[in-house]
Amino acid sequence: MAAEWAVPVFDYAFTVAAPLDAVRDFHRDTRALARLTPPPVFVRLHRVEPLAEGSVSEFTLWVGPVPLRWTAVHRGVSDRGFTDVQASGPAARWEHTHTFVPLAAGRTEIREHIEYEHKPGAAGLLTRVLFARPNLRAMFLYRSLVTRWHLRRR
Repeated sequence: MAAEWAVPVFDYAFTVAAPLDAVRDFHRDTRALARLTPPPVFVRLHRVEPLAEGSVSEFTLWVGPVPLRWTAVHRGVSDRGFTDVQASGPAARWEHTHTFVPLAAGRTEIREHIEYEHKPGAAGLLTRVLFARPNLRAMFLYRSLVTRWHLRRR
């Protein structure tokens, strides 16, 4: 009997002092990806279509001197969230679902759920380091702080 490998999953949630429509609008802004990318990673946006079903974002993440070219397609777009699906990029598979849950007037929970797989061998080495759990936790802590800051400024 062959062993079955579980797909790696990462979940993160945080609450913001903002209504659902403000959270939705923040994520629909074509500048969101650049705002949410933590240093020392630098993002270069090549093409970012307004968030809609089937819209495409093409970008390069620079991890030091290493460029990671990425194309994401958006699925399941609604007022309550969306999913970025890697069409091409550094991972064998990457699906990142953003879910927005209204809690009360002026408070929303943002839930991040990622299912991903690494490419085999040396091709997957960089993503194994970049997307190691401690690095994902640090990245999403940064994203939560930036999201809160931008929503407070609105």
